Amino acid sequence: MSVDDPDRPDEKGPLPDAPDRFREEKATYAVRGSELPDIDRGISVIQSVVKSLSSTPGVYRMLDARGDVLYVGKARALKHRVTSYTQQARLPGRLLRMVAQTRSMAIVSTSSEAEALLMEAQLIKRYRPPYNVLLRDDKSFPYILLRDDHDFPRMYKYRGARKYKGEYFGPFASAGSVTSTLNALQKLFLLRSCSDSFFNNRSRPCLLYQIKRCSAPCVDRISKEDYASLVRDSRNFLQGKSTDVQERLAAQMQTASDALDFETAARYRDRLKALTFIQSGQAVQAKGVSDADIFALAQQGGTACIQAFFIRAGQNWGNRSFFPAHVNDVDPGQILTSFIMQFYQDVPPPKLILVDRPLHEQELVNEALSDRVSGALEIAVPVRGGRKKLISDAARNAAEALQRRVAESSSQQKNIQALADFLELDGPPQRIEVYDNSHIQGSHALGAMIVAGPEGFIKNAYRKFNIKDESTVPGDDFAMMREMLHRRFARAQQEDPERTSGNWPDLLLIDGGKGQVSAVEGVMAELGIDDVPFVGVAKGPDRNAGRETFYFPDGREATLPMNNALLFFLQRLRDEAHRFAIGAHRKKRTAAMGTSPLDEVPGIGPTRKKALLMHFGTARAVRNASRDDLRRAPGISAAMADSVYDFFHG
Repeated sequence: MSVDDPDRPDEKGPLPDAPDRFREEKATYAVRGSELPDIDRGISVIQSVVKSLSSTPGVYRMLDARGDVLYVGKARALKHRVTSYTQQARLPGRLLRMVAQTRSMAIVSTSSEAEALLMEAQLIKRYRPPYNVLLRDDKSFPYILLRDDHDFPRMYKYRGARKYKGEYFGPFASAGSVTSTLNALQKLFLLRSCSDSFFNNRSRPCLLYQIKRCSAPCVDRISKEDYASLVRDSRNFLQGKSTDVQERLAAQMQTASDALDFETAARYRDRLKALTFIQSGQAVQAKGVSDADIFALAQQGGTACIQAFFIRAGQNWGNRSFFPAHVNDVDPGQILTSFIMQFYQDVPPPKLILVDRPLHEQELVNEALSDRVSGALEIAVPVRGGRKKLISDAARNAAEALQRRVAESSSQQKNIQALADFLELDGPPQRIEVYDNSHIQGSHALGAMIVAGPEGFIKNAYRKFNIKDESTVPGDDFAMMREMLHRRFARAQQEDPERTSGNWPDLLLIDGGKGQVSAVEGVMAELGIDDVPFVGVAKGPDRNAGRETFYFPDGREATLPMNNALLFFLQRLRDEAHRFAIGAHRKKRTAAMGTSPLDEVPGIGPTRKKALLMHFGTARAVRNASRDDLRRAPGISAAMADSVYDFFHG
């Protein structure tokens, strides 16, 4: 037995967000040189680790021969828990396969089992082991942010880390739900949503003021005191005090009406309508439920769906379906527990969590999550009343979403099998990569790769390639395709030559015709890759969708009948590649619009850049200015003027 360096590369850096109270007593143990059969060898590794373990709480990781994490688990007593993996008769088939692949282990001691549970969830999200239940949807949730760092606070949709001063209201289930709420809030409270730079450079009201969705504080159409009143009302509403807001608006409307100021009264009426719209669409009919998350699970075969509803301030802020991975032969209570612990790594928990069944080690989950809320945290399984109705609604939605998922998966499997038959592949492809280019007359060129499999699009595997080879002529689609494919597979050969990571494709779909196929064929021949099939997909005459032609490397061409199910499937793959490529190109083009040639001049920061632009008007005028003209610009020294001039004129 040997002890490896705990900071070796396969540890992938420091532990994610590990609290200081975790004792970093981690070590990696391994047994090498054994010629035992796989299961016996794995058990031998585990038995060697057990000898040096104590009965303290902690987290353990099973590692394969490459050092990749197979499984992450937590234990109240490490020695007892890890020993259980040596008892073959008590292990299900899934864990037997894991033990057979285990070649080393990593151990981290913690001061309590609750801390071990939190750390287990952190490591699962970091390493995504193949034998753990995984929360596959890692997209961040949108919030409504009410900023507090300006005399006239702004309200807008926000994702990401909480780095701005203000109040965050959410989470909302989707961008659509937060957008519809924000639209109604704009009509109701007339708060600005523009950036500070836009606000500071206005000389007249923007369109939002004209359509009565902003009070135009940028041009003093509202006083600071009146705007603060709107901010206060919006905060009260989002905190669940909508009745107070409604009563105040109604009183103000009546006062304006009594004074025969019917225009003002009409504005208050419109705001009351917006308030009623939000209340009617988001009201929760459950007494005593103010802030809560609701989870219900449905399971069929090897697929599970967890439906989540988010309630804040007595308002329903939407629901989302989740389909965790690796749930076959896993107890439903364990699935829900693993999901909840991973879910709350990024989302602050409310004080009330309603579930449709008892969690595995529910008291421990409660203890682990309680540190993240102020006050007491309650995890409950309702049996009657309004709470039970909320759970029943979530369970019904989970079952319906699961049925749709199973039907879509079945259709996807049929399409993939039909694709294998059409292209004469050895078997149904498990990973399909689709490639496309995007540019405007050669500018801001990039390539895009999307990935699909038996369960649909694998969006976390999408990649974009900035075209940066100087030998690639702008607008040359064939050269762009060569560069993109060469970078993709040269890196794959370097990082995964044995093809054990699951990231090698079974099929390439190339957007284009003979020229693109020839370019890919040349790249594959250069890299010595002859076992990855590929085919070009080109639209028909006049780029007519529905009359696509498929180009094979051997020169064959084929078509599919119009209205064929496989043709529709291939069109969806190609259209998704188009969407991703065009979206990435648009972002790149937008970012470039905000840059200036002055950004590249050494020693020119934001202040000097602004001084030059204010003096000369444009970056082109700065480029064409003489040394004397540059020296006359305020804040620009003679040395700096010489530096700017020399940069542009050599």
